[in-house]
Amino acid sequence: MINIKDLSKIYSGKTVLNISSLEIAKGSCFGLVGNNGAGKTTLFSLLLDLVEPTSGDILNQGIKVSKDESWKAKTSAFIDSTFIIGYLTPEEYFEFIAQLRGVKNETLKDWLEQFSGFFKDEILSQKKYIRDLSKGNQKKVGITASFIGLPELVILDEPFSNLDPSSQILLKKLIQEFVKNDQTTFLISSHDLSHVTEVCNRIVLLEKGQIIKDIETNKATLKELESYFTL
Repeated sequence: MINIKDLSKIYSGKTVLNISSLEIAKGSCFGLVGNNGAGKTTLFSLLLDLVEPTSGDILNQGIKVSKDESWKAKTSAFIDSTFIIGYLTPEEYFEFIAQLRGVKNETLKDWLEQFSGFFKDEILSQKKYIRDLSKGNQKKVGITASFIGLPELVILDEPFSNLDPSSQILLKKLIQEFVKNDQTTFLISSHDLSHVTEVCNRIVLLEKGQIIKDIETNKATLKELESYFTL
């Protein structure tokens, strides 16, 4: 699914990311953890061709992301609030994304039913613009929109932050269901070690732009990560 080779990013003479090799398999749920400044958001920005690498290549489904845009039809993301359109209502925004991804409105309405518990009657039919929703509900809109059309790859940066506990639990269940059905590959970054170890089957730990650990998730993973960050 994702192949990274000799990837680096340098800002003002400072190397913020330096990954010699990384492969992410199709159908996996891949977690990315690290302290602030570790390079997580930079890596996601490079994966989405939002910034240009200093060196190296990223292949998404065999396509160089910086050379060919055809991968975008099968990839979606929610990184932050800049990925949503604040002056639209949630319904208008979902319909806009659905149109871009070739999903009919009738199909969209039925498909959104699986998110009813996640929305908690606070998203749809509220006659509110997205910009007037709480930060948590704005995030729910952005995350849900990233799932529309069943893209092959979804990239989520800190999806659990600003969500209440019940919404965090429901989101984990939704992600696990999509992965279980081999519908989507997820790349998830999070500061919450508990959530990421619960939902991801593989976790990479970044420190100062480099891979420090690459772990297949097991019962000891959470303690292993907590031990690293408490040294």
